[in-house]
Amino acid sequence: MECLVDGSFVSQSSNQYGNAKPISNAGPNRDNLQRDVELNKFLAKAGVYGSKEEEMRREEVPRQLDQIVKNWVKQLTDQRGYNNQMVEQANAIIFTIGSQRLGVNGPGADIDTLCVGPSYVNREEDFFVILHDILAKREEVSELQAIPKAHVPVMKFKFNGISVDLLYASISVLIVPEDLDISNVSMSLYNVDGCTVRSLNACRDADQILELVPNVENFRITLRCIKLWAKTRCVYSNVIGFLGGISWALLVAHVCQLFPNASPSMLVTHFFKVYSQWRWPNPVMLCSIVDDKLGFLVWNPCKNQNDRTHQMPIITPAYPSVNSSYNVSKSTLRVMNEQFQFGNKICEEIDQNKASWSALFEPYQFFDSYKNFLKVSIVANDADDLRILKGWVESRLRLLTLLIEWDTNGMLQCHPNPTEYIDSSKQRPHRFFFLGLRRKEGFKVEEEQQFDLQETIEEFKDRVNVFRSWRPGMDFFISHVLRKQLPSFVFPEGYRKPQPSQQTTPQIFEKGFNGKKCSGGSLERKLKIKMDLTEIIDEA
Repeated sequence: MECLVDGSFVSQSSNQYGNAKPISNAGPNRDNLQRDVELNKFLAKAGVYGSKEEEMRREEVPRQLDQIVKNWVKQLTDQRGYNNQMVEQANAIIFTIGSQRLGVNGPGADIDTLCVGPSYVNREEDFFVILHDILAKREEVSELQAIPKAHVPVMKFKFNGISVDLLYASISVLIVPEDLDISNVSMSLYNVDGCTVRSLNACRDADQILELVPNVENFRITLRCIKLWAKTRCVYSNVIGFLGGISWALLVAHVCQLFPNASPSMLVTHFFKVYSQWRWPNPVMLCSIVDDKLGFLVWNPCKNQNDRTHQMPIITPAYPSVNSSYNVSKSTLRVMNEQFQFGNKICEEIDQNKASWSALFEPYQFFDSYKNFLKVSIVANDADDLRILKGWVESRLRLLTLLIEWDTNGMLQCHPNPTEYIDSSKQRPHRFFFLGLRRKEGFKVEEEQQFDLQETIEEFKDRVNVFRSWRPGMDFFISHVLRKQLPSFVFPEGYRKPQPSQQTTPQIFEKGFNGKKCSGGSLERKLKIKMDLTEIIDEA
């Protein structure tokens, strides 16, 4: 097999796991095995493993969807005048993707699925209109939402109360075989568009990951652990600008390759050791980049200018290989590096028997880590409208982070919190997001120097206002909030805990900002700031 490495093609050995030579072939000792037991107990107590009953319910969903899409394709085939034999053979298949396919799905998680259909069944009309209407009429389906313009077009809904993401790929065959080998490039990727490639690769990447790790079970336990850690430390969200499930899986898989005989507790420790020292933007790759000559762009910073701007390249293994973490910004990379350092420190203490696994999963105290925040408020007249608007605004929040980086030359750092918050005292459906703000460490501020975010917020407003599905009652607001002004609903106990006597975070800003009327949203007035300015003034 020919593979692209540093701009040239080399042969890849078939008897090794990827490119990286192992750092260590050491296996677990008695202490490691005991830590494995303790780690599994912790994960079970934390609820990362679902019950058998729930797993049976989840397994039933793809089976029922498979029957629905088979009937849908047969109906379309008949309506388009194909003969009886063609109607009889007409077929579509449901594949699981994501965490379900990797075998690390937990209770309450979405079921990510892919429908593969024949060439004459298209995405725009057949999938997003006809199948959408079929699903809308079924009593098992609720909260149905089509997102045809996404980077990977998707339908989201609940099926018997279980959240489902459904993608569609139309491949270049008239009849989709029931035993379709999706790894066959010439069968699945020939003469298809980019959206279809991305949809198919959600499945193909998962399969290759499982093939490229030395021990699948150890990989799964470690990935469950790291995903739980990322969520508790507020760095799990591709849409916000951190990492999504595929990126975390690739990072874990690479550590499994570097330490092929390590047990899960060892792999967790190695994970934080490796990535606390990783020199980004050096890419993480499970295998060499394969050139299958079908004309699709593969990740290659030597040839593609956009690839050179990526902050944290984590490259998918299936052709065409891409960077799964292209949403990461300088600000979110900074936050993740801080969290890798935290994880490494705790794991060193665990290895020295100075800490237990629970210390690694201490929730990140986001609101204690910053003095200043942007609060993004999203409201609508009903739950369906709120879900649509929230999804759109949330998908734009990473742009707000980028705009703040660009407009302040990186001197003002922004930390978007992936958690969405609800105020139980409000009657209208709503959601809140918060972004922490602080001055870049080492940046010297002259007296009365300001960060003026007026134009930044206005530009972000314009990006949000291109939304085509505005309905009466939909609105969003952005305001500046000091830590002492934070509402009680952001705290787990419903109230603010007393602050320790010694300040652990730098006092960076003292005043808020306020701005002009924002159609589709307004900037709320705060503190003693002039009405027509958006400004943040340093305390130091």
